[in-house]
Amino acid sequence: MANNYLQFVKKQYKKNTLGMISFYVVASLIFVAVFADFISNDKPIIAKVNNEVVFPIFKDYAVSVGVSQWDAKYTSINWNELSYEWSIFPPVRYSPKTVDKTIRTLKERAPSSKHLLGTDDIGRDVFAGIVHGSRYALAIGFVAMIIALSIGIVLGAISGYYGGIIDIIISRLIELVITFPTFFLIITIVAMVQKGSLWLIMMMIGLTGWTSIARFVRGEVLRLRNQDFIIAADALGYSTSRVIFKHVLPNALAPVLVSAAFGIASAVLVESALSFLGFGVPPTVVTWGSVLFKARSSTSAWWLAVFPGLMIFITVSAYNLIGDALRDATDPRLKM
Repeated sequence: MANNYLQFVKKQYKKNTLGMISFYVVASLIFVAVFADFISNDKPIIAKVNNEVVFPIFKDYAVSVGVSQWDAKYTSINWNELSYEWSIFPPVRYSPKTVDKTIRTLKERAPSSKHLLGTDDIGRDVFAGIVHGSRYALAIGFVAMIIALSIGIVLGAISGYYGGIIDIIISRLIELVITFPTFFLIITIVAMVQKGSLWLIMMMIGLTGWTSIARFVRGEVLRLRNQDFIIAADALGYSTSRVIFKHVLPNALAPVLVSAAFGIASAVLVESALSFLGFGVPPTVVTWGSVLFKARSSTSAWWLAVFPGLMIFITVSAYNLIGDALRDATDPRLKM
């Protein structure tokens, strides 16, 4: 039954053109995030120096191939300044932390053949920042939603299945959390911490974003708990935890996927807004929001606002369109 429903959802989702395009956009972002070091880096992918073949980037991926005493000794040097017998570099030979010291004027910082999307005020390549910033955008969205899903699914399932006083307590807790102004609460807590932390932002977004998920799950569990297959599971003497997590939740998670897609988009926006206001990640960490923050002090450098802003727009729109497509695909009224 569950497999048939999943096949139905998959079939309906594929009919949504914008949903499929958005899926491929997110898949492309995941690819860029995973292989960012091979797309933009000041280290070579593979090189031969002093009769020795080294693989500097692979070390960052915990791959031991080519690691030697020479390679370990020179991990902190500027790889662009070495003389290679031969080498293969990524398409863009800049990392997010690479500073081009030859740039002096605003005109030199503008997009050019040397820096495709220009540089920021201290000479860091914007393209490299956007490529590597995709890791933080995806990580913040997914980690925050994992935290929110873990809390929301468990509390929603318990509330809907047991009902009574337990349902009342959890429902009041949901209403209490909803009343907090989430964005300003996150700003306050992040501002109180002297050193910004990406994990703190993820945790705060997750701890404040579970309420809608809990309400969705509660409603679905209330609808399912009096179904024949749940009554049969209780009659067979199955434990409560088995009934909830093996029989109820698998049939109640469809609306949660929709909420999770919208939640990831919201998390990306929150982090970008925090970084734009100067409350986000540490200055050494480059995210799309932190590049936008640089645009505040350099209004003539239009590229600092346009390119990261465009990436945020594309990413958030893709997640929202995926959420819309999932909402339509999981609607049983569409089944013929």
